[in-house]
Amino acid sequence: MTDTTHNFHIPVMGTGHSIDTPIRLAHLGITSVISIIDDILLERLRKFYTSKYDLPFERISAREEDGRAKRITAYLDMVHDIVEMKMDHVRSLPFFEKNEKTRYFELLPDTSTLKKAYHDLMATKPGELRDKISKELSHRMQPGGIDVNIMVKVDRIDMDKHGKPMGEGFSDAKAALRGFAKSKLDSAMVFSAGINQSLYGYMTKYQDFYRDQQGEIKKKIILKVSDFRSAMIQGRYMAKKGLEISEFRIESGLNCGGHAFASPGHLLPILLQDFKDKRAELGTQFQPIIKRFYDKMGWSYPENLEHHPEITVQGGIGNNGEAQRLEKDFGMDRTGWASPFLLVPEATPIDTVTRMQLMNSTDDSLYLSGASPLGVPFNNLKDSGSEKWSKKRYLQGKPGSACPKGFLVSNTEFTELPICTASSEYMTHKLAEIESTIEPGSEKETAINNVLAKTCLCEHLGNGALISLGIVPAKRSPQAICPGPNLSWFTRNYSLEELVDQIYGRGKELLSSDRPHMFAKEIQLYVDHFRTRIQDTMGPKEYPSLHAFYDNMTRGFEYCKTIAKGHSYPGENLPSLSEAIEKQGQRLEEIYTNFKAKISKEVPTEA
Repeated sequence: MTDTTHNFHIPVMGTGHSIDTPIRLAHLGITSVISIIDDILLERLRKFYTSKYDLPFERISAREEDGRAKRITAYLDMVHDIVEMKMDHVRSLPFFEKNEKTRYFELLPDTSTLKKAYHDLMATKPGELRDKISKELSHRMQPGGIDVNIMVKVDRIDMDKHGKPMGEGFSDAKAALRGFAKSKLDSAMVFSAGINQSLYGYMTKYQDFYRDQQGEIKKKIILKVSDFRSAMIQGRYMAKKGLEISEFRIESGLNCGGHAFASPGHLLPILLQDFKDKRAELGTQFQPIIKRFYDKMGWSYPENLEHHPEITVQGGIGNNGEAQRLEKDFGMDRTGWASPFLLVPEATPIDTVTRMQLMNSTDDSLYLSGASPLGVPFNNLKDSGSEKWSKKRYLQGKPGSACPKGFLVSNTEFTELPICTASSEYMTHKLAEIESTIEPGSEKETAINNVLAKTCLCEHLGNGALISLGIVPAKRSPQAICPGPNLSWFTRNYSLEELVDQIYGRGKELLSSDRPHMFAKEIQLYVDHFRTRIQDTMGPKEYPSLHAFYDNMTRGFEYCKTIAKGHSYPGENLPSLSEAIEKQGQRLEEIYTNFKAKISKEVPTEA
């Protein structure tokens, strides 16, 4: 983190909920992340924003050669140009007035040296010195980052106009990466949802991912990682190709929004301590490998450069006390705040109905669902427009979606070419199969519900943005949204100042004092997940992983006890952590004891 920026970022939120956040907030120095999976959505917003800012627009057809990548480049270039235009305007504004320039500096953390310089300027008397300082301070103002995100699992091979596969270079993820690589942006690519070695290798085609003659990297790499081992594996793989990781972004497996990638029982504090203890390895292990690559290529690598990747964390953070613990006790460079910004209209494009539902959400209405066609648990909002639409379709005898975008196609159960499990085609086949093979009863009902749970995330996750901008009517555009469990404690719309002050511990506390600590909530979510895993277990092959899950949880509980007994940062609800350890510990033991009793009664089958 530089001393001129914020020490938080706004992570990606679905395909649409942070799609224009840089246009809204980057001129105030706030970094956010855009999903670039949906080029169709990006093209629609490009048309909207070029009109709004009087910029040229020429439609790029999906059937145009490399149309997907070109659309993504065009959208990112437009965002870049709008942010630069807004930033230039803010720099040109006068000091000593209530305007966006004043907001820029007042929003900064109090620890920022840029903010200190601003306060010094405010105390300077009129004259040549004040004019000089004003000019220097204006020059130091920089916009927040316009980072982008690719879910590496979403990597369908695109088809040409004749319906034939276009080749590996035209997969969805590679085309998206190419769109970013060819853009004007000087920012970072965030890779999430696993490892895609082919995609990582594809980066080597673009020089912007390497250091230039001045030793700078224009296109940086951020990896979302589940644990230190994953960071080392991916970091070493990229290092062999000369690619440096600028940041490792740790996310709670369950106490987050969007898709939930649960760890095998490793609680967040354990993972963070592991990164803290081994942090030096992230530089010392990779840099010699990277230097050898540069030598092999005949490129110059900056002498005496010591590269130390940043480490950040996100998922369920609610107040400054929790942020301070993450930064001071675990050495995190920044924190990520996503779901709370869903209730900041200035920051995120969400339709009014959905935002009202979020304000009134509870622990029960924010739930982990089976809605994702990827087969990964997905954080969802009960009775969203998307859920209502899906239920209505089924009752009308037309289950599923027409699959207008097809980004999540993967299933070949009934077809030669992959189709989406949320599509009408798949659901019709699958429901017919269930009808003919399973007798009436709870098993059949469960099987039907599992099929119907899938929803068209490709289309529905972008509709809230389109509705809020007036591009499409709400009645024909079902809305899906993917908030994390923490959002239930945020109960109204907030101004940008209110939420930033919440992050930095300034002003009035926004949350109830009985909100459980983020670590306490995570414990409850993991015990719930353990129970679900045991209920869904398919047989003995899964038993070793369930035993390991229990052992990892037990270790995490012991570590959390030391945190609960230690010092508390302002606003932290540490008593709730002690309560969670006791209550959820008892639940864990009961679940595990019943599990062991159950499997002890099973008669081993003969080989």
